[in-house]
Order: sequence, then C-alpha cells, then structure tokens
Amino acid sequence: MKNRYVSILLFLAPCFVGMQNMIAQDTAKHVPKQDTINPYKGDVKGQLKAIKEKKILLHSDSISPDSIGNQPRKSKRIDTVVQNKYGDLLNDDSAYNKKYSLLLPFVEGIGDNVALSLVDSKILKYDWAQVGISSWSRNLSAGPPWGNGWDWDQTRFGNDFLGHPMFGSLYYNDARANGYNFWASAPYAFIGSYEWKIFGENITPERNSLIATTVDGICLGEILYRISSNVLDDRTYGAERTFREILAAIIDPMRGFNRLIHGETSRHTNKEIYQKEPLNITFYGGIHKINDHTNAILSGPTSEVLNVQFDYGNPFEVRERKPFDFFKLRVETDIGVGRKFVDNITGYGNLFAKNSQYKNIALLEGAFLYYDYWDKPIFELSTVGIGGGLFSKLPLGKNSFLYTNFHLALVPFAGSSTEPLSDTSQARDFNFGYGWEGKIETSLILGNVATVGVSYYYFMIHAINSPGLDEPQFGSLGNDYLGILEPKITFRIYKNLSIGAEYYLYSQVHTDEGYPTTTTYHSEQEIYLEFYFEDPQRRGHFNL
Repeated sequence: MKNRYVSILLFLAPCFVGMQNMIAQDTAKHVPKQDTINPYKGDVKGQLKAIKEKKILLHSDSISPDSIGNQPRKSKRIDTVVQNKYGDLLNDDSAYNKKYSLLLPFVEGIGDNVALSLVDSKILKYDWAQVGISSWSRNLSAGPPWGNGWDWDQTRFGNDFLGHPMFGSLYYNDARANGYNFWASAPYAFIGSYEWKIFGENITPERNSLIATTVDGICLGEILYRISSNVLDDRTYGAERTFREILAAIIDPMRGFNRLIHGETSRHTNKEIYQKEPLNITFYGGIHKINDHTNAILSGPTSEVLNVQFDYGNPFEVRERKPFDFFKLRVETDIGVGRKFVDNITGYGNLFAKNSQYKNIALLEGAFLYYDYWDKPIFELSTVGIGGGLFSKLPLGKNSFLYTNFHLALVPFAGSSTEPLSDTSQARDFNFGYGWEGKIETSLILGNVATVGVSYYYFMIHAINSPGLDEPQFGSLGNDYLGILEPKITFRIYKNLSIGAEYYLYSQVHTDEGYPTTTTYHSEQEIYLEFYFEDPQRRGHFNL
C-alpha cells in the first residue's frame, strides 16, 4: 500500500501525452474585463506584461490613511463584485469553467481506483491487491466504518498520513476540475476512498484510512487546485503555454487530465478566466543537525534540507471569503536520514473568515482547517484539526511589521508515537487518537534587513487504539502532550536571497494510568539559504 500514490502517477503519465481530444470554445460572445488582450494587435506576451505592470502600479500594498493593514490602493478600475482589489477574479469564470454532470467525477473516481488496482495487482503483484467477488462481498458486509466490521490499519506512519491524503486529493479534484466548488467537491474524497476500501483491497476495511484520505485529501486537494490556477493562463501561446499546462498538470494531475478531455489545453481566451490570489513562494536549502543530546548544539549527524513554503492570498484584504481564499503550506524534506524523507508538513486554510480593524491593527478571524504531519527520527505525529484562528498585522514603521496569529482547534483524529522509533520498520509503531491543539506564530519584519520569528505548537492526543488492537480502548491507553518550539532568524544578503537559521525544541510527555510517566526532549538546528519569490502585487508581504 505504501506505493499507491507513486503507481497512480506512473499510470496517468501516458494519459497526459496520449489524450488529445481538443475542443475549441468561442470566446467572442463574452464581454471582456479590464485585463482583456486584443489578439489583432499581436504581441500577446507584451500585452500581458503591460497588464501586469499596470496592476502592480495601481494596486501595490501600502500603509496609508486610505488603506487598511496590507490593503492595496483603491482604484475605480476595480469591480469589487467580481474582482479582488488586485484586479483578479474572485471566482472562476463560469462561462469557461463549465459544471459537468455529477456522474463524471464519480466515474473518474472509479477510474482512479481501477487504474490503481490494476497496477498494484498485475504489475506490483501485492497480495492484498488480489481482489474479486469474494473479497467484495465480504467487505460490503462489513457495515458502517464505526462498526465492528472495520479494522485499524497496521501499516507504517507515512502510508497512513501522507500517502492516503495524496490519493484523497485526486478524488477531490475529480470534482473540482469539473466545475464544482469546495463544498460540492468534498464528498467525492469520501466516495473515492470508500470505494477503494471496499473494492481495492482483500483485507478488512480500515476506518483510519477512510478518515485521513477524506479530510486531509480535501485540504491538500484544494491547495493544489488553487496553486494550479495561479499557474494556468489561457491567454498565453507557444512555449509559455505548454510549460504552464505541464506544470499545472504536475501540481494537480486530475485537473490536467480533465483539461485534456475537455479541450481546455488548446483553448485561447482574451481575458483572465481563473480566480487568482497573490502567491508568495519561499525555497530553503541548507544543512540539518539532529542533536545527540538536547544541550549539545550542532552535534549528531548532518543531513541536507530542501524546503518550500506557499503563502496564498492576502489575509488583510477586506472582502468576502470562500474556503481557502487564504492558506499557508510548508513542506520540509530531510535528505540523507533514511526513509523519513518528508520531515514535516504544516498547513491551514480558512473555511469561514472575516476582516476587521482595531485602531491601526488589521485583523482576520475565522474558522480554519488544519493539517499537520511530523515524521521525525524521534517521534511521529499527524493531526487533522478544525477550529478558530486570529491573524493580526501591526505596522511598526514604513517597512516594518509585526505579524501574529493564534489558533485553537479540536483534533477529531490523530496518530502519535510513544515508543522509540525505527526507520526500517514496515509495521505500525504509533497510536490512533483524538484531542486538541493550540498554535501561535509571530514574525517581526525589519524592513529589507532581517526577519525574526518564533512559533509554538502544542498538541494533546488521547490514544484510543494501539498497534495490534482491533477495537478502540477508550480511557485506557493514556495521553500524549507534545510541544514544538521553533525560533528562527533570517538576514537579507541580496535582493530576495537571505541566510537563515532555525532551532527546534521538542518535548513529549506520555501518561498512562498504572504506568510511569515518560518525558523526552529533543533538539535540532537548520542553517540555510532562503530564496523568496514575492508576488509583485503583494508588496508588504505576509510570510511566516
């Protein structure tokens, strides 16, 4: 099962090359907006460049009496009913993003599972993938996921909390790429996952896989869809257009597949047709020290890190918000430490949110969906959270700001390790549970010179199932209390290139009635170069 997400991408690769059923769409009937290009003037690339430069001049962020927090300047050229204050669409243009039949994403979800099943059973020849009428009949009779007919997965951590969400994002985007919004697409993540557990495996269906694939898949799927929208531009031609289509398909494979079958890869428009929000991207590359002891700074083995962070949307632009109009996603990798290549993933996106202003402090408060994944040499933790968040921006000078955000969320499902870990084990070494989490992140931007930040995450997980147990054991498996402190600092070297350092301190307390309380500490350091790619429209950035 650990190779499911790899095998599906291998299967889909020839589809992107071989399927060329292009259907041209007439755009002359649609009224152009302010960013319309004129194809009769030629030099489409030059026209697009001029449009972008005008937007930057008109809508650069500012701190002034007529702006709030990180607001762009007001402009009479902006129709705030259909555009954000950067001049980009608030919604995908429905004339060019058709809503197809509800059956189409359902059929595509079946196709995803059939393709994966064929690869797993015929090529990789996994025993658990050898399915048939008898296994289907047995799994169909298992009853609801919360009943005794379902089991708990006994596979390794990465399979449960990283591989399953990646597949959930495919099911979700079967619907998203066919014109459905966040809420309408969400059920397809559950449907696709449920189909797989019943028909794709000959083992007892596992409830934890269904939960992680659905909820984490929705979160990851919407993030990938939004990023791919920022890549796509149907006004472009030639090599640039080809590059955009390929990159968008890599980011969101099911969207790339649907663009092929809908004929959108060859479609040319004279205006923007996708919702876009400011997107800042930060790349980190450097060395990572995993300490032998908490007090031994820069001791222990050295490995290499390659990290990326996406900051999407301006949280301080006053506007109506749909789910994930604002999100953050950070992915950290660790090269050379063994199998735990993906070190951690942290992300959140708004479900509901509203802006306000307190004196000169810009605020955003609302409900958020959270995804956390920590696969460390000393501990494993993954949570899905739903709760409230508060973001603030305080200007301290012309180019200096203090950003702070607080979060408190329920954790309906989590996985947490309590024993010493092995990088070579293929079996489960963590508990399933539920609980709550709290987070605080703050970042001080000192002009173009330096950034000083600190984050603190706290998780309380009550274990309900340990490795080898088939049924939940409420109240008998103890609690995990995990704190993660991350101070960091960066100094600007040249333009968007900085040098930075981060310190990690982990503390974990495990309590279980009848057993001694155990407490462990662990520390790590990172030193890296940081390449910051700022969206030109998002001056005065928000980047934690």
